[in-house]
Amino acid sequence: MDWVHHILYGFQVTFIPINLLFCSIGVVVGTLVGVLPGIGPTAAMALLLPVTFKVSAASSIIMLAGILYGAMYGGSTTSILVNIPGETASIVTCLDGYQMARKGRAGPALGIAAWGSFIAGTISVIAMMFVANPLARLAIKFGPPEYFALMCTGLLFVTYLAQGSVLRAIMMALTGIILGSVGLDLITGQPKFTLGIDELQDGVGVMPVIMGLFGLTEVFQNIEQRAEQTEIYQTKVKNLWPSLKDWMDSKWAITRGTVLGFFLGILPGGGGTLSSFMSYAIEKRVSKHPEDFGKGAIEGVAGPESANNSSCGGSLIPLMSLGIPPNVTMAVLFSAFIIHGIQPGPLMITEHPDVFWGLIASMYLGNVLLLILNLPLIGLWVQLLKVPYSILFPLILLFCVIGSYATGGSATDIIFMLFFGVGGYLMRKFRYEAAALVLGFVLGPMIERSLRQSLLISDGSFSIFFTHPIAAVTIGVALLLIISSTMGFVKKRRKAFEEFKE
Repeated sequence: MDWVHHILYGFQVTFIPINLLFCSIGVVVGTLVGVLPGIGPTAAMALLLPVTFKVSAASSIIMLAGILYGAMYGGSTTSILVNIPGETASIVTCLDGYQMARKGRAGPALGIAAWGSFIAGTISVIAMMFVANPLARLAIKFGPPEYFALMCTGLLFVTYLAQGSVLRAIMMALTGIILGSVGLDLITGQPKFTLGIDELQDGVGVMPVIMGLFGLTEVFQNIEQRAEQTEIYQTKVKNLWPSLKDWMDSKWAITRGTVLGFFLGILPGGGGTLSSFMSYAIEKRVSKHPEDFGKGAIEGVAGPESANNSSCGGSLIPLMSLGIPPNVTMAVLFSAFIIHGIQPGPLMITEHPDVFWGLIASMYLGNVLLLILNLPLIGLWVQLLKVPYSILFPLILLFCVIGSYATGGSATDIIFMLFFGVGGYLMRKFRYEAAALVLGFVLGPMIERSLRQSLLISDGSFSIFFTHPIAAVTIGVALLLIISSTMGFVKKRRKAFEEFKE
């Protein structure tokens, strides 16, 4: 019954007034981010990270996590009422949620989205709680060789599951590793990749990179693609409690979405967007009336909304247990851990139990707060869509500048932010993925440190990576991924060459 003691300790941490305040701020801001299109939880977490510099690590992580799963709640509101997905994970919700609203069933759609999110979010947190202790026992088996193999494989997984070109994703990951290596050498103290510029001896800060690639890039892209103000569909929201028939139609969709989202969240490259799309596809496939999908099927709302919320809990498992962020949003949260002097990984549960168990308990509480807050505030959230972007983007720019400068107190960081903002915009235009670059940037120094520590232990012999079972198996998986992706690339080239000859 150790888990009972741990979760009670977590609630003690969560109910400290300052932590309770930051939990509330996180879920409210997250809901707002989910409602407003064009921001997203990743950019919002990056923008608000400087706000947490002067508070404890537990308060910081609790608030940032609240933004993540709060955004999943908020995205469904405007998807259903206005046909505008405030967050990419809620795109699928538009298909049936908006059609339900047009048929006068906005209330049941919003209700099942909120309750499905609550049920899935709670179950995913419970699952996290039960895997915590087994992972803690596994911690003693991890040394530098195991960390090196795991981080290399995790980085390779993310590039392998890239949405676009795998080759471009690998290029971005390698670029991130090089950027992360800028500065003084960890062992010799000699400058690396500094180009003789004194300001680069301390390395490139993570905040300017994140602010530029996500904050500024979002602003540039939204200014370029500003659409006309979408007309708000006028409908009365009533009967927020779904009927018995709605619950019967949705129960298995919620169950499948919860399980699917949790396990896809664990996988590198997974997350809310992938989970919601796959959940919708599965529900349409198993439905006895697939022709109803796209015309107002409540399962098409319940499944994806459950999946994207459940994925939040799943995504935290590889981050906190192995120290590997499975997606770019988790990379921002990983940066918050590092800034506060906490190394995510197997030893985190024993070295920082207040942060680990406080986060889990806060997610219980946050899901309850979201359920209580979201439905009564639906009208307010919809009205926020009328705020012109010309007012929003100067505020975002201000947060980017303050956040970049606050980290090191140097104007050079602002220049770096502008550089990465322009670079991130061009990367999106030419379909290069910023996520792979950020993960390479974050994991690069850790990969180098683990590699050099391993070689120091083995007197320079690379056999250490094959004599340690966990490291050997992990490297084997990485090699299989490389071979399979290479074979796929060769087959495509061969097919293109044969078509060219014909």
